[in-house]
Amino acid sequence: MNKPQVTIIVSQRERFSYTRESLESIYQHTPVTFSLVYVDGGSPRHIQRYLKEQAQEKRFQLIRTEQYLSPNQARNLGLQQVNSEYLVFIDNDVIVSPGWLDSLLECAEETKATVVCPLTCIGQPLGETIHLAGGEAHIFVEPQEVGVKRRVYEKHYFVNRKVTDVRDQLHRQQCEFAEFHCMLVRSEIFQQIGLLDEGLLSTREHIDFCMTVAEAGGTFYCEPTAVVTYVPGLKFELSELAFFMLRWSDAWEIASLEHFSQKWDLTTKDKYFKKRYKRMGHRRYQAFLKPLLSSLTFGQNPLWLERIAVSLERKLNHYISDRYTRTQAVAKSVRPQTTAIINKPVRELVSTVNSLEGDK
Repeated sequence: MNKPQVTIIVSQRERFSYTRESLESIYQHTPVTFSLVYVDGGSPRHIQRYLKEQAQEKRFQLIRTEQYLSPNQARNLGLQQVNSEYLVFIDNDVIVSPGWLDSLLECAEETKATVVCPLTCIGQPLGETIHLAGGEAHIFVEPQEVGVKRRVYEKHYFVNRKVTDVRDQLHRQQCEFAEFHCMLVRSEIFQQIGLLDEGLLSTREHIDFCMTVAEAGGTFYCEPTAVVTYVPGLKFELSELAFFMLRWSDAWEIASLEHFSQKWDLTTKDKYFKKRYKRMGHRRYQAFLKPLLSSLTFGQNPLWLERIAVSLERKLNHYISDRYTRTQAVAKSVRPQTTAIINKPVRELVSTVNSLEGDK
């Protein structure tokens, strides 16, 4: 059999409860031959059993760790197993549509792009509301009386617009960034830039990756004939909530923002960063705390109770992230603790892995 042209790397974004729906959509709507690597970072036992069964049945590679992983840690575990011309990063809460991968590959072949992103929609009904159709991201250098000031410029195209309202404006176009919800990447770029930056635990990792690729001479396109849908949602189960709260913890977000600013010589006093510090914890509030309070107060959500709940939740969040850091030694001990890889012949761990390791 011919070696697949593309390897799909699936990793968790912020939850586990949409695993089945997302994985089934990939196998249902992807007729082109592909390899698949699934990185399972600490999912609950019923999800672990499901993935093990699916890996044996569909003969994809499953990497399991018993601890939670940050997104870039998970992607790097998958990335080191790639031995194909292209790879796709895709989150485990994304539903793909028919022909999605064919369209991404066609765009990459015709434009010679380094990275191609699909039209990424959000929520139910699938494919109706746009989350991202490409965008712009770069460092803007602003002259000062003494020296210069470096700012991040970031713009998303068609956010929250209905596809039907802007369909005539959606066409293949060059852009400056993609998001890790789903993106196709030429594997060879990692021989230039190395692995993804694991200092970015929860945020800015897509901007960092795309600016790094651009610095290396890479190009980006958005291909709107490829459509995927990111489906947010949180199941009120302990294992799901624990991972979600760590994934969007204050500690991980602050560490990520500080790392990003230092790496790109930016100041956290800039409004780009101030906005993110001001909104610290908003994901936890919107997805977990607000629905919980609404159910307990029959939709009343009195302000005094909200203030108490926010304060208590923040203390709990700090406890969760502190405990994880103490017990897992996040950045240094993840890879050695990875369990055996399922259904992966040793012969495939060859030149690409060696070259990636050599560039670290």
